[in-house]
Amino acid sequence: MLQRGLDETASLWPDIACAFGWVQQAARVLENPANQSAEQVRRRYRGLLGAMRRWRSRAGALAPAVDHFLKVSRSYWPGLFHCYDVEDLPRTNNDLEHVFGAFRYHERRASGRQGAAASLVVRGCARLVAAVATRQRACPFCADDLAQCDLHAWRALRVSLDRRQHARVCQRRFRRNSSTYLVELETRLVKLILPP
Repeated sequence: MLQRGLDETASLWPDIACAFGWVQQAARVLENPANQSAEQVRRRYRGLLGAMRRWRSRAGALAPAVDHFLKVSRSYWPGLFHCYDVEDLPRTNNDLEHVFGAFRYHERRASGRQGAAASLVVRGCARLVAAVATRQRACPFCADDLAQCDLHAWRALRVSLDRRQHARVCQRRFRRNSSTYLVELETRLVKLILPP
């Protein structure tokens, strides 16, 4: 039965072998086992894509799939090689998803919640960065680094976080007792409109 299946699909295998070989080459280039610079990886990958474009007819029935691969590579091109110049930058969405997933797992474990806590929504831009930096084996930060931080940027972040926190507090007050909240809001509005 297996032999009959192989015999009936024998005409498809050369196309699959050609296209699969190109995909494997692309994976090897992007894996970058020699730790080449972004420019070197970009040059090698561009050469491979040029060969795929030139010899796409060898893929036979899979030529449209080769065209799609080339199109997707072109759309990701601007940010595809940045990870080779920045140390410890995750290379794929799966790596990034793992970082966020690990944070989500620990957040659930610590809080007992199934979903994200409201504080994560409000303060996530600061908490997530702190959690990712903390998870690194050798913490790259020391007291001198903290002392040299941009005070204006820190204050701007605090203002942004406080503004979001205030909006969440107002939403919670409205949900708990909407009529009292609206009366207070109306009173404040009237005071703004009327002269003193």
